[in-house]
Amino acid sequence: MESVRLAQLLAEATAILTEAHVPSPRVDAELLAAHVLGIPRGRLAVAPDLDPDQERTYRELVARRAAREPVQHLTGEAPFRYEVLQVGPGVFIPRPETEQLVMWGLSWLRSRGIDQPRVVDLCAGSGAIAISVAAEKSGATVVAVEQSPSALPWLRRNVEAARLAPGSRIVVVEGDATDPAVLAEIDGTVDLVLSNPPYVPQLNRPTLPPEVAEHDPPEALFAGPDGLEVIRALIPRIATLLRPGGAFALEHDDTHVHVVPALIAADGRFEQIETHEDLARRPRFTSAVRAVSPQSVAD
Repeated sequence: MESVRLAQLLAEATAILTEAHVPSPRVDAELLAAHVLGIPRGRLAVAPDLDPDQERTYRELVARRAAREPVQHLTGEAPFRYEVLQVGPGVFIPRPETEQLVMWGLSWLRSRGIDQPRVVDLCAGSGAIAISVAAEKSGATVVAVEQSPSALPWLRRNVEAARLAPGSRIVVVEGDATDPAVLAEIDGTVDLVLSNPPYVPQLNRPTLPPEVAEHDPPEALFAGPDGLEVIRALIPRIATLLRPGGAFALEHDDTHVHVVPALIAADGRFEQIETHEDLARRPRFTSAVRAVSPQSVAD
C-alpha cells in the first residue's frame, strides 16, 4: 500500500478535486502524483513519499486541476489506444470515443486485405488517428492534414516520436482539409479517410465543461451554429479523395445521427452508409463506401 504520507496527500487531493466538481477526483489525484514521481500510476502502491519539492509541485498541480485545467495539460500526456501522445495548450485532447473510429478503420482495411493502404486523416490535431493507424497497420502511408498553427507543432512532435509498424510512414501536410487544392495530387487514389473534425454546435458552448470550453482550442471544437459547417465541406472533399470502393469514417455530434447520413447520401457518390455507436451507446461516427459506379449527384 502507499506510504502513510502519500496516502494522506492523495486523500487531501481527492477531497479538493471532489469539492471542485472534477469528474474523476481520485483518478486525477493519482495521475498527478504519478507524474510528479515520474512513475506509472500503477506503481503508486509501492512508491516512496514525495520529497518537499515534489510535494510543493504536487499541491500546485492539484490546485490547477481544481481550477479545471485539464489533467492532460498538467501531465503533458494523453493516452490513445496503444499510444501516449504529447498534448498541451493549442491542440485538441484526443478522446477515448475516437478510438472506436480508428478500430473501425483498421478492421475495414483488414477485411479488404489491403496490404499497403493509402490513408488520410483530415483535421489531424495531435495525430492520434494517423499515428494509431500507422503504428498498427504495416505498410500504411498515412497523410495527416492540419491547418492550425497551434496544433501543428504538437502533431509534428508526436509523429516524430511515434513508433510505426514496419514499412509504415506518416506525411504531415499543412493545409485546410476542405480545400480541393490540398492533396489534389492524390485525388481518386485513397483507400481510407478518417476524420474527427470540429462538430460542436456553437450554441452548445455554455453547456460544455470548463476543461473543454476554456482549454480545448475553439477551432477544433466549433463548426457554426449547428456544428455542421466543416462536415458539409468535408463530404464532397472525401468523395473526391477516395478511389471507387474506398471508405471513410467521420466523427460527429450525437445529435447529428440522422443529418450526417442524409448529407452523405445527398452527395450521391456513396453507398453502405452506416452510423456507429461509442461505448456509451451514443451515435458517434458514420461510415460509408465510395460507390464503384456512383449515381449522378442530384441537381
